Amino acid sequence: MSVTETLVGEPRIARLVQYFESLSPAALERLGEIYAADCRFKDPFNEVRGIDAVRRIYAHMYATLDEPRFCITRAVVQGSHCVLTWTFQFRFRRRGEEQSVRGSSHLVLDAEGRITDHEDYWDAAGQFYEKLPLVGNLMRWLRRKVQPA
Repeated sequence: MSVTETLVGEPRIARLVQYFESLSPAALERLGEIYAADCRFKDPFNEVRGIDAVRRIYAHMYATLDEPRFCITRAVVQGSHCVLTWTFQFRFRRRGEEQSVRGSSHLVLDAEGRITDHEDYWDAAGQFYEKLPLVGNLMRWLRRKVQPA
């Protein structure tokens, strides 16, 4: 059973899940249907306010990665708060190997079901930096150094 099918009683969350799972450069024009105008967005690389700033983050994702896509694996809803767990799959430009990052998003919704606050949680060091050619070697070495024997 898909996450969307489990959200029969939560149409506002099902709509968000469907949007993120079908996100594309063309869908960025509809961002105002998903995010409130004065929304806040935070992830390990960015903290911005306003829908135009959020649009720039997603546009940058499409400009720098090949085939980025989200697969939502779980949604937990309580009132105006929602936590989505997801897998983000992509390819680095000029490197054909598919990568994946697991994470979660805490969303706060307004009365219309639009996102007013979006905070992403994921391990940037272990799931992203370690996959980069030069930085990855350093990150893996550091991880080995701090792990107990």
